[in-house]
Amino acid sequence: MEDLDLKQMSAMVKVIAEEKNLPEETVLDVIQAAIAAAWRRDNGDKDMNVRAVLNLKTGAADVYVAREVVEDGVAFNPATEVPAAEAKGKAVGEIVEEKHKVTSFGRVASQTAKQVVVQRLREAERDAVLAEFEDKIGTVVTGLVARVEPKIVRIDLGRASGIMPKSEQIDGEYYAVGSRIKVYIKGVERDERGAQLILSRGSAEFIEYLFRQEVPEIENGTVEIRAIAREAGRRTKIAVMSTVPGVDPVGTFVGGRGVRVQAVMNEIGEREKVDIINWSDNISEYIREALSPAEIMKVEIDDKRARVYVTEDQQSIAIGRQGQNVRLASKLTGYEIDIVVADAPKKKKKVNVEDSLLSAVEESGEEDTTADQ
Repeated sequence: MEDLDLKQMSAMVKVIAEEKNLPEETVLDVIQAAIAAAWRRDNGDKDMNVRAVLNLKTGAADVYVAREVVEDGVAFNPATEVPAAEAKGKAVGEIVEEKHKVTSFGRVASQTAKQVVVQRLREAERDAVLAEFEDKIGTVVTGLVARVEPKIVRIDLGRASGIMPKSEQIDGEYYAVGSRIKVYIKGVERDERGAQLILSRGSAEFIEYLFRQEVPEIENGTVEIRAIAREAGRRTKIAVMSTVPGVDPVGTFVGGRGVRVQAVMNEIGEREKVDIINWSDNISEYIREALSPAEIMKVEIDDKRARVYVTEDQQSIAIGRQGQNVRLASKLTGYEIDIVVADAPKKKKKVNVEDSLLSAVEESGEEDTTADQ
C-alpha cells in the first residue's frame, strides 16, 4: 500500500490516544474518517456518503458507500442514489450500503488521508480541552495575554486558549502581551469554524465572583447579592441584603475601612466606581436606594415604570454623567425610571418665642391706653 500503512496506523491508535490524552475510540474514528476520505479521493465522487471500518487486530479496512433507494425510471445521482431495481428488494427511501475492500491508495489519496488525520486530531484535541473547561464555566481563572487585536484579546489558559471580545473587556483597560490577568469563563461559542472559549472581565458575573472571594458571609448565607448592574470601567451598582437581623449588608460588603470593596477595585481598576446599596422588596424604597447618592422627594409606580421626583439641585445627581446613574438604577431595579423636577416644599417660618411675647405685651399695652382714655 503506497504511502499509507494501515497496519501501522492500527498499531498507532493507542499511542496517539495516550499522547493526545484522547479516548481510543476518538482516535480510531479520526483514522477511519481519513481512510474514507482517501478512498473517495481515489475511487469515488465527492458527494458520496462513505464510511470506513478499520480492524485493529489485522490492520485490514473495509469501506461502505451508502445510497438511497429511488423509484425506477426517474433521474438519479449515482453517487448518492440507486434505482429500486438494483437495490435487491429494498423499498424506496431505504438506505443500502455497498462494501468495498481497501487494497491500496495512490500518492495523492495517501496525502489526503494524512491531512485529514492531522486536522481531525487537532479538532478532537481542542474539543476535549473545551469539554474539560466547560466544567469551569462560571469561574475565574488566570491566563496570559497572548495577542491583542482591534476587536478581541486572545488569552492563553495553558491547555486551552480563549477570546475576550470588545464587549467583555473593561472600558479603558490596557492589556499588555505577556501579562497575567484574571478572566471569567462565560461560555463556549460554537460556529462553522469550531468552538472557542468566551472570556470576560467586563461582565456583572466577574464582579460577583470577585466579591464572593472577598465576602465569606455570602457562602454561609448571611448576606446575598440580589442584583448587579454594570458599565465596565465606569460604574457598577450592587444591591445586597442580609438574611440575619442586625447584620448590615452594605457594611459587610464594604468591609472594615473599605478593605473588601477596595480589593475588588484593585482588580477592576480605580476608574470604576462601585455603589453598594440595600435591596428592598418595597419597590419605591428600592428605587430610592438605587438612585443614590441623589435625594428623592417622591416615587410614583405605574406598572413597570417609575416617576421619581427630585428638586432641581438633585436632578443632575439623579441622572448622573451622561445619564449613567439613572440608567444603571433602571437596570438594577428592572423599572423604567423618569426623573421629574419638582419644587422644593416651602419651609414654614420659624416662630420666634421672644418676638411673640413682645408683640403680646405691646398689644396689651395699647389696649390699656385705650381703656384709660
